[in-house]
Parts: sequence; structure tokens; C-alpha cells
Amino acid sequence: MSAEDLENYETDMELALYREYRDVVGLFSYVVETERRFYLANQVDLQVRSAAGEVYFELSLADAWVWDVYRSARFVKSVRVVTFKDVNVEELAKAELDLGGGAGFAR
Repeated sequence: MSAEDLENYETDMELALYREYRDVVGLFSYVVETERRFYLANQVDLQVRSAAGEVYFELSLADAWVWDVYRSARFVKSVRVVTFKDVNVEELAKAELDLGGGAGFAR
């Protein structure tokens, strides 16, 4: 496999991952970023802990999706992350849909 073939393969994998993300993001309530991963989740519990004078974060996620091009199964029931780095948790805004077909519904 040439370097160009490898680069094309990785580009295709990233594009497929982005498309999957775009398709599933509406199923989740939170976006979570750590120094190593990006997650979508429906439940998030973030606890600040300390031990031996060091502060760290313990993060528990339920019903999650993991942004990782090398994982074959990105949907996971639960995730536990322990990190000394920053953690970002954002609640996603749910789009308001008028399913009754009224004036607010655009196609």
C-alpha cells in the first residue's frame, strides 16, 4: 500500500465517521470532549476529585457514542473516564419540530 493509498483510506474513514456523527447527533443530549476523545451521550456525571494534592475529573457517561475512527463499535452503554486534563460538557439544543405540518414546518 502506497503512502497515497494510505492517506486516501484514512480520509475516507474520517469522512465516513463524520457522516455517522451527523446521522446520530440528534439522538443525544450532550457533547463531551476530553483530551483524548469526543463523545455524544444522553447522561453525564462529572465529579471533581482530589488525591495527594492533585485535582482530577471522574466522568461517567451512559448511552454514548464515541468519535474514534478505529473503533468498530462506537455505540457504548457506559463510559468511565478519569483525567487530569480539562473536560468540556455541553448540552445540545433540541431542534423544535412542528410535526403537525403547520406554517412553522419547512421542507
